[in-house]
Amino acid sequence: MAKSLRIRLIKSPIGYNRRQLKTVKALGLGKLDSEVVQPDSPQIRGMVNAVRHLLAVEELDN
Repeated sequence: MAKSLRIRLIKSPIGYNRRQLKTVKALGLGKLDSEVVQPDSPQIRGMVNAVRHLLAVEELDN
């Protein structure tokens, strides 16, 4: 079974560098408290790790 990650934006990227804002947008997150479900892959894990101070992440078993 493929795992997924539920990712929620819990802190605004305003005031952080532009690269972190672009990473948040690339994950599919827009407004504060927005939530997306992404497949668990090394690319997504790397993006989450880069902005982990802005996110809440939960692993899901599909």
